[in-house]
Amino acid sequence: MALSEERVLEALRGVMDPELGKDLVSLGMVGEIRLEGNKADLLIHLTTPACPLKGQIEADIRRALLPLGLEEVRVRFGGGVRPPEQYPIPGVKHVVAVASGKGGVGKSTVAANLALALSREGARVGLLDADLYGPSQAKMLGLEGRRLQVDGNRKILPLEAHGIKVLSIANIVPPGQAMIWRGPILHGTIKQFLEDVNWGELDYLVVDLPPGTGDVQLSLTQLTRVSGGVIVTTPQEVALIDAERAADMFKKVQVPVLGVLENMSAFLCPHCGKPTPIFGEGGGRRLAERLKTRFLGEVPLTLSLRESGDKGLPIVAQDPEGLEAQAFLRAARELAAALSVQAFISLPMA
Repeated sequence: MALSEERVLEALRGVMDPELGKDLVSLGMVGEIRLEGNKADLLIHLTTPACPLKGQIEADIRRALLPLGLEEVRVRFGGGVRPPEQYPIPGVKHVVAVASGKGGVGKSTVAANLALALSREGARVGLLDADLYGPSQAKMLGLEGRRLQVDGNRKILPLEAHGIKVLSIANIVPPGQAMIWRGPILHGTIKQFLEDVNWGELDYLVVDLPPGTGDVQLSLTQLTRVSGGVIVTTPQEVALIDAERAADMFKKVQVPVLGVLENMSAFLCPHCGKPTPIFGEGGGRRLAERLKTRFLGEVPLTLSLRESGDKGLPIVAQDPEGLEAQAFLRAARELAAALSVQAFISLPMA
């Protein structure tokens, strides 16, 4: 039989998206097909630019097309983050909340580097510092001293750093000023940060939540549709107790837990590189198993990771090829995949 686009499409019906469990053709992921002699050039539209399984999809495509007698198969990937049925914020496709249930586990470091990692994978990303009592993103992203501006419509314009948009209360109030606010003021501030900000077009808005399970968390989930939450913990049992409370909070407000990321998994000696599990081992993975959610990975505790935040240049921006940054990039790909699945299963059935 002569090679044709129809035969190629039929063969691709046997190639499944590993995350969504449906074939590429039914999902509308097959774009352009070019045939020239015994050569094929395919454009595959991914559900997220941060897809962690590009290699597997490409291999499965080649395997499916091999019986057609093709001598060469070129696979190009395109597409972007698929929008939900209804945007939670104008222009913003997904709101992702990063929580820990307690302080001191590096939640803000994780939020900043996850946002940067998603951006490096090709997504348009914003970062909202919702830790109003202890905002740290301005410091970690080198934005200290910068003041927020408004546009012609009186909308707040986020600042930009390392390719992402950033909004923090630290860029509104004087340095060192304590936020002695009760619930109604916290609620009003979060409302303003969601509704009175010109975020532009974003694939992901990452929200750095404060410790605990209080007013800010409740306000966020009441004011907008949160696509899912990420739980940050260390391997230590004391941290796991509070991390599980954060997961229970998400459950009670009907926010899916997208995954667990274990921070400070082991201290890496700056001289010999030997890992020392000073907070224990495997706690994050066990928590993910209990919660029946993804384990997004382990991030080691290193001197360079700590220093990068202090000098306003997060590790993903400072050393994207380094061990720590690669851990965040892998976690970002897993997070993007979880969001793709979440968006897919929430679509109304035809």
